[in-house]
Amino acid sequence: MLVGYARVSTDDQDLALQLDALAGAGCERVYRDTVTGAKAERPGLASALDHLRRGDTLVVWRLDRLGRSLSQLIALMARLDEAGVGFRSLTEQIDTTTSGGKLIFHIFGALAEFERTLIRERTMAGVSAARARGRQGGRPKKLDPGKAEMARRLYRDKGNSIGDICRTLGISRATLYRYVGSGGQDGRPQDGGAS
Repeated sequence: MLVGYARVSTDDQDLALQLDALAGAGCERVYRDTVTGAKAERPGLASALDHLRRGDTLVVWRLDRLGRSLSQLIALMARLDEAGVGFRSLTEQIDTTTSGGKLIFHIFGALAEFERTLIRERTMAGVSAARARGRQGGRPKKLDPGKAEMARRLYRDKGNSIGDICRTLGISRATLYRYVGSGGQDGRPQDGGAS
């Protein structure tokens, strides 16, 4: 079964051209959306995907009607492939039910993987450059070295409860234990002097 999907971005735009092309291609059912392609929620597309069964083919007028980014298209194509559903784009003449269409699909997949690798490489280069300039990544330390030493002194003084130390320094118990190197199993009073 050929299932069509048509989308326009605004109410001012007309679906007629897409609907005519999908009907001409032999689509038995056509699902529609009037929403920008950048939006994640597209009820018409969701309905079309729910309706599709193994052996069916999803047909669109143009690739950009299905998704705005290459990664979005690749994810959707992979989902269709896993479900045993074919894909056709009328304008670009892509048909994954043919060997040539499958080739195009795999080229898209390779391009998406190439894009992910480039992003990863740029990220790592940026981190290396920042480290070379003395910047450290990760979350900032909760306590500066002076406060960390104060936390250790207060902790060593068995007269201070864990709760009092945490309130004084404005930190959680987990943070205190991280700085003093204890898992909290020392039998000390946990709150205001109470055991």
